Amino acid sequence: MTEDLIPNDPLESLVRRYRQQPKSLSKQVRAQQSLRLLVEQDWPSGLKLPSHRRICSALGLARNTLAGAINTLVEDGLLVTGHGQGTWTHRPPSGSVLPARPALDGLSGRARELLSQPGAAEVQSGAFVPGIPDIAQFPMRKWRQLYTSVTVPQNALLLSYSTGGYGPLKRAIRDFLRRWRHFDCDPEQIIITEGTHNGLELCALALADAGDRVVMESPCYWGARNVFTACGLTLEMLPWYPGGGHRGEAQPSPKLLYFTGSQHYPLSVPTSRADKETLSQRLSPDYIIEDDYEFNGQRDTRLVFDPRSQKHILAGSFSKLLFPGLRLGYLVIPHHLAATISRLRSEVFREGRMLDQAVLATFIANGDLDLWYQRIQKEYLARQQVMHDQLRQVPAITQLSAPSHAISLCVQFADSVDDILITRQLFREHFIVKPLSAVCAAGDRRSGLIMGVGMLNRESLRKEAIRFRDVLRRLTV
Repeated sequence: MTEDLIPNDPLESLVRRYRQQPKSLSKQVRAQQSLRLLVEQDWPSGLKLPSHRRICSALGLARNTLAGAINTLVEDGLLVTGHGQGTWTHRPPSGSVLPARPALDGLSGRARELLSQPGAAEVQSGAFVPGIPDIAQFPMRKWRQLYTSVTVPQNALLLSYSTGGYGPLKRAIRDFLRRWRHFDCDPEQIIITEGTHNGLELCALALADAGDRVVMESPCYWGARNVFTACGLTLEMLPWYPGGGHRGEAQPSPKLLYFTGSQHYPLSVPTSRADKETLSQRLSPDYIIEDDYEFNGQRDTRLVFDPRSQKHILAGSFSKLLFPGLRLGYLVIPHHLAATISRLRSEVFREGRMLDQAVLATFIANGDLDLWYQRIQKEYLARQQVMHDQLRQVPAITQLSAPSHAISLCVQFADSVDDILITRQLFREHFIVKPLSAVCAAGDRRSGLIMGVGMLNRESLRKEAIRFRDVLRRLTV
């Protein structure tokens, strides 16, 4: 630092908070989260921040890095600025911890239903945030080189619309699925989507009408639940227990039956092929959608998907394998529906992202995806083992998902524990997790926490895991 800090100076507390942030996060994210916590918990409303020059000097930040962090908090209403005058805190009302839910007046019934229930986390970075892979170690230099290689004058057609997806990418995905999922499909069965949500929405639009029923497992993947709700489908949820199968009753012949893939999300345990087949036979749905959301590299796949079937659909995404901002995924559709659904996609959503598709196709075809996944899944397993060693020391935890190659893990408490309250209390300690009860059916009283290991490297993970263990012990006494 270039100048001494005086006692009780806001800069001193900012430096202290900044040093507590995981070093695996970018400097902008660390500054943003430090300021957010101080405004919400420590500083009074109306406090003038030190000059940007002093903050940058104390934290070792570039001016544009700090400006990005401050602009985000200005948009969130936590800071206010006056041109040439400075920046002041705007503390939320007492008792406010998480960002407020949006007003629901004037919205459609579907929108109100969606926004009234938990969904995507308002904070998408931080210790143990679920659903985010390790983006810090991703080979971005290689990705940039591939992007440069496809953006040459003779590839001008990549600036146009696509129909069903870029052909070389579809062939690369076919080969990838053959290696990792052990089935053969034709490229014509593959439709490129903008992530899993877009693929599920396309299935709902093509195969079901408003009011038709879709059966899902409880606990469920919130994203699929929200997509089906937005499409006006009627949801029925059946609790699934590892080793105990599906419990409860659902009316037969639903339009859609939805499963997660070989790794259950959010329980973060291997799914059961036998349980899926039993429920499919009992309900006899028109279509079965399997969502490979939490890709698990185990080669003994637990999918029931059959590319030769007339009722099975596989949805996949590269958001968890590579990085969330890519927003590219795929559907594998029965032969007799593929051309029709591909046309529907073009009519409703249009299609583009050809440059990104070309880069991804080359990344897969060159073997870079396999090399990256083989490397990072070992890292995820090591991080899961660190978390498992610490969390099993918390007496309140009744069940703990076994270490795996996935980015998510799940802990369960006794049914009487208020996991939503615990989630909010953990947020005050800057732990970003999701409550399990929020994605369970009304009669499913399971309580717990959904967590991720993607945002912390091993050194910072061990420190945060110990701190998390101690905080959770205190909250669950």
